[in-house]
Amino acid sequence: MFRQYTAVKNDHPDAILLFRMGDFYEMFFEDAKRASKLLELTLTARGKGTANVVPMCGFPHHQLENYTARLVRAQERVAVCEQVEDPKTTKGLVRREVVRVVTPGTVVDPDQLDASENVWVAAIHLVAGQAAAAFLDASTGEFLVWESGPGDDGCDTLLQRLREFEPRELVLAEEFKPPAALAGRLQSSLISRADPYSFNHDTAAEQLRQHLDVASLDGFGLKDRPVAVAAAGALLQYVRDTQKCGLEQINSLRFHDPGQHLRLDAASRRNLEIESSLRDGGRRGTLLEAVDQTVTPAGARMLRRWLHLPLLDLAQIARRQDAVEELLSENSVRAQAREHLNEVRDIERLVTRCVTRSALPRDLGGLRTSLERIPAWSEAHDILRSPLVRQLLDELDPCTDVCRRLQAGVVDDPPASLRDGGVIREGFNEELDDLRNIGRDGRAYISALEAKEREATGISSLKVKFNKVFGYFIEVTKSNLAQVPEHYHRKQTIANGERYITPELKDHESRVLNAQDRVEELEARLFAELRDAIAKDAARLQRLARDTACMDVLCSLAQLARTADYRRPHVTDGDRLSIRKGRHPVVEQALGHGRFIANDCDLQIGARGIAILTGPNMGGKSTFLRQTALITLLAQTGSFVPAEEATIGVVDRIFCRVGASDNLVEGQSTFMVEMTETANILNHAGPRSLLLLDEIGRGTSTFDGLSIAWSIVEHLDQSIGIPRTLFATHYHEMTELETERAGIFNLRMAVQESGDDVVFTHRVEAGPADRSYGIQVARLAGLPQQVIDRAREILADLEGRAGGRGLPHTSPGSSGRYASRQQPSLFEVAESTPAAVAPHQELIDELRNLTPNEMTPLEALQLIVTVQRRLRDDPNSD
Repeated sequence: MFRQYTAVKNDHPDAILLFRMGDFYEMFFEDAKRASKLLELTLTARGKGTANVVPMCGFPHHQLENYTARLVRAQERVAVCEQVEDPKTTKGLVRREVVRVVTPGTVVDPDQLDASENVWVAAIHLVAGQAAAAFLDASTGEFLVWESGPGDDGCDTLLQRLREFEPRELVLAEEFKPPAALAGRLQSSLISRADPYSFNHDTAAEQLRQHLDVASLDGFGLKDRPVAVAAAGALLQYVRDTQKCGLEQINSLRFHDPGQHLRLDAASRRNLEIESSLRDGGRRGTLLEAVDQTVTPAGARMLRRWLHLPLLDLAQIARRQDAVEELLSENSVRAQAREHLNEVRDIERLVTRCVTRSALPRDLGGLRTSLERIPAWSEAHDILRSPLVRQLLDELDPCTDVCRRLQAGVVDDPPASLRDGGVIREGFNEELDDLRNIGRDGRAYISALEAKEREATGISSLKVKFNKVFGYFIEVTKSNLAQVPEHYHRKQTIANGERYITPELKDHESRVLNAQDRVEELEARLFAELRDAIAKDAARLQRLARDTACMDVLCSLAQLARTADYRRPHVTDGDRLSIRKGRHPVVEQALGHGRFIANDCDLQIGARGIAILTGPNMGGKSTFLRQTALITLLAQTGSFVPAEEATIGVVDRIFCRVGASDNLVEGQSTFMVEMTETANILNHAGPRSLLLLDEIGRGTSTFDGLSIAWSIVEHLDQSIGIPRTLFATHYHEMTELETERAGIFNLRMAVQESGDDVVFTHRVEAGPADRSYGIQVARLAGLPQQVIDRAREILADLEGRAGGRGLPHTSPGSSGRYASRQQPSLFEVAESTPAAVAPHQELIDELRNLTPNEMTPLEALQLIVTVQRRLRDDPNSD
């Protein structure tokens, strides 16, 4: 047995080998030591007291899925080695084989997966600077491939794809040495090595053609993409090697072109909290949680993909919007469809369980129940007219033949395990019914035999019994032993009597036990046939699952529009992004309907495209930035949006730089992370991008930060063509840009003051803010009063000093439009030292009359020119 174990282990040196021995899976040597810690199992040993001690641990065979999942979550590869021969009929050592290898990227058990997420395994390939990656979800059969374009930095674009898909496992050729640019990313993933031959283009192409049953790969977008073909073929071979099955659930391949979708880099996706929260990485508080009203697992995954890949094509966006609008108006149809869809389980993953031969009776029962509900919502065919819904219903294959087969073959309430018996329905197989009748008739036979023997022997207490150890027997108490007939053969002596067997009872026992064994064998075979038949129909069932998921998402978006008062946006190819009374979908949901303060936003490429947003902390600047991006993203997903009205000129990329964080692992400070992300934005943004920049430059000194922020805005205005931008800042000096550049304008978060108290209205108004109210916010946060008082003293001192420490000086009491300056005004000097300026009082009064309360830089320049002329005319003037 150990020679057999060693041979199998040598074929899977990097995996923990689960070696089936009877009713247990055993692990030995180093596998046992590692697994015992991870699974909290008792570590024992064979050969104790000898020189050949073998560490070992194990668990019951019915706990396989549970323990496998725990090992995979610990980033382990697990090889499942089964007994492939019947020990009852095999002489000598039972043959064993690895039937599947489970890795973090190839888990297919729905109970071990998040129903709303895909689980990707990826293969990457680089040739002469050109990069490609293939992505496969083995649990659903989704298969995509990507290749960098001409002129792209292969490593940089590959990193973007890896951040986009976040695969749990990466497959590389054995000799592949990643470039330095990739090394850091690869260190954070589970790496699996594959035979370099599988990455050969010709080998990979043939692998794909055979599996997809096609003569050419051109129809999948792979013409003249040899690196992509190599990655896809190698990944398919890797998954086939681990799953040890035909992979019928993988029946298509799609080329992934990021240029067809609105793109968000990893930092922007994180800052917008689309799928994961900045607080803990969970789903709570995300856009996905706020808008997800799907009722099927596949629908939840599809909605996540739609949010992950918003559309650029206006026609596709309109098709989705038309469907949502129609389902919104047809309340009864939508409600009925959602009611029936609510009972549809994860068809994609149930089919995969059948393909991998790991399906259980309840998986088939769940699939049958799901198929039974499909025709009910497809009855909406005669009511709905929108093109997308019509296409879904016209092309729908409800797989009624598969449903009928499952209805005929599987009982209404199947047991959890096949070994529990009673899976196959009565009437499905005549032989099985006959064998079951023997068991049922046997109970009647025993009752009749017991009555007959009591009458024949005169022993009224005689009993005919059965147990698993001794089989059938006749039990007689001690007081009646004298009446036992001679043809009774003693089988066992017990405390209060004897147990006997008769030729007739022995014959019956043989027939019943043989029938029971035959029932178990036949039921297992019939179940396997049903399971394999479903695997052969995998392509049809997968298409049905995708159609069902799409219908679920459309109904979900319509339900969201109804319950949250979302409106249909007008998505155009124009330059304007206009939102009237827009709301943040997540914050609004947290506050409750009607409590969120709605705001307008109006940006236009090349015109008033850059808004400088000033205002206090807690005023709502970040919320306003994020809600503008999320409304845009939802609109291009095809969803309705939280606004009274919206016109969205298609956005090709969204960049969001909000908040502060560091990356100490890579030696990057908070400011370095901020500048790195900002550099990425400036290097990749285009005129049709939407930019959301919050507090750029705040991580360094005031003058450095202000200079950087000012320069960035000028760069956006000059070099990129005034893209639609919201630039939130506490550098109030930047509001002067409005007067210098036509494409820049000011917005502020409104505040109401009452003494030292402030009320944040969360309303966006035109114009600049002149204060940040930081001390008031600090007081609200609970800083000690002595700290607040001292802060006010320091602030007053800084504001009163003429240049002081080189800090920008803002006079909170000034009524001028721009109060920032480095020295006191002429009028402040005149008021503080009237005697010194008395000879020039006439000039001062004239200048005061020339000074409007709201002075623009142009007006200030005109005033300066006037003063210069007076000084020329009166050279003795001070």
